[in-house]
Amino acid sequence: MASNDYSKGVVVTATELKQNLGKYLNHVEELNDVVITKNGTKIARLTPYVTDIEQYFTVRENAMDYQYGGKKVSYEEFMEIYEKSSLRMELINGEIYLLASPTIGHQEILGRLHLTYNAYFKGKQCRVFLAPFDVHFHKKDIKEPDVMQPDLLVACDLDNNVTEKGRYMGTPTLVIEILSDSTRTKDLITKLNTYATSGVEEYWIIDEKQGMITIYSF
Repeated sequence: MASNDYSKGVVVTATELKQNLGKYLNHVEELNDVVITKNGTKIARLTPYVTDIEQYFTVRENAMDYQYGGKKVSYEEFMEIYEKSSLRMELINGEIYLLASPTIGHQEILGRLHLTYNAYFKGKQCRVFLAPFDVHFHKKDIKEPDVMQPDLLVACDLDNNVTEKGRYMGTPTLVIEILSDSTRTKDLITKLNTYATSGVEEYWIIDEKQGMITIYSF
């Protein structure tokens, strides 16, 4: 029995595929994926053969959303997936979130902020970084950290918190997120909780539409 597992693709058993091959080939021809399972385990995927590059990336994005978006994993599993992927993604409360491309307005604000903060902290201990830049947030009383990419952050604890591979493993003093339609709920609720319980001192939320900055001091 086939089941709808995401908006454009279906998951079917190997037996179902054999019995209705023509049906699922038609499904693939319409630029949709078919995931095949055997004994409850995903073993293969039928994907469209396309020559138009834009169609290819559309199919690839849908497949990645299915494969990773909203999936519950451990921290170790996430890092393994992350190391092998070219996608931007975050891990929050054990769930993988794929990051969409930012808007022009978002990037203009981020660019101005980075220039301003970078000038202010020039010659000081603290350093300013902007996304994409991974931070591992260790929440109080929770074993596995969240891994997120704040739009902008100020780190004052670089000493002894940078790995041999140049990865930052400390806790930012200040984190800034610029709201967008796709991240509003996550920034206002989910990320707020992580930042509040992981040692971040201040969290700024910039709302371009409302022309407003909300500052949380922890």
